[in-house]
Amino acid sequence: MDEIEISPLRLDEADAVVALAGRVWRAHYPGIISSDQIEYMLAQRYRSVLVRQFIARGDVWLAARAGSAKTGWVKSELVGFVHGHPLVEGDYKLDKLYVQTELQRHGIGGRLIDEFSRLARARGIARLVLRVNRQNHNAIRAYLKHGFKIATLIDEEIGDGFRMEDYVMARELVTESA
Repeated sequence: MDEIEISPLRLDEADAVVALAGRVWRAHYPGIISSDQIEYMLAQRYRSVLVRQFIARGDVWLAARAGSAKTGWVKSELVGFVHGHPLVEGDYKLDKLYVQTELQRHGIGGRLIDEFSRLARARGIARLVLRVNRQNHNAIRAYLKHGFKIATLIDEEIGDGFRMEDYVMARELVTESA
């Protein structure tokens, strides 16, 4: 891997998104939530058909691919992704952001956030919001580093006796004319 490219996710990468999410969740979330909740949430949120449906409805999906511009990006490896969509309130939700475990803390997540923010600004969005588990200290630190602030907390029943206990974090986007 000699370069990282950030560009729109392709429909044919839906399976790769599901596989990458599964690897990252199973490596990162034990100790934060139970293994049963990990599998439940992966089954609810990460299915190839859902990824393709979200792309089709116009959600923003960006892929981070490792490869070389010389050999072409088509055969490159998906090493991270970000997904988001507009909210009724006018904000834009950064819904999913994951980077391959061994490549975390190398700037890939920051590049995904920056490009996602640029696209949101271009759509006239003034604020990004996200939810993060209150025990996910590494992610919270990363989001704070990238300009997010804790706005509130939320506890939600998600089914099968599982709960999400999250912070809602927000980042104001500076407009191009400001």
